[in-house]
Amino acid sequence: MRANVGDLLLTHGRIVGQRDRVAEIVEVLGADGLPPYRVRFEDGHETVMSPGPDTVVRHREGT
Repeated sequence: MRANVGDLLLTHGRIVGQRDRVAEIVEVLGADGLPPYRVRFEDGHETVMSPGPDTVVRHREGT
């Protein structure tokens, strides 16, 4: 998984009825776009994240 600042991480809900979560990458901490990433969720919460197999990257346009 490779990403850039501004890309979105979409984490699919793992339990029936659990909604997907979307976070914007605000800092790439790994080399060459690799995890971990500092992300900001829709509610403003920030955390450092190493995404698992239930997460996909949505690249911003133009990258």
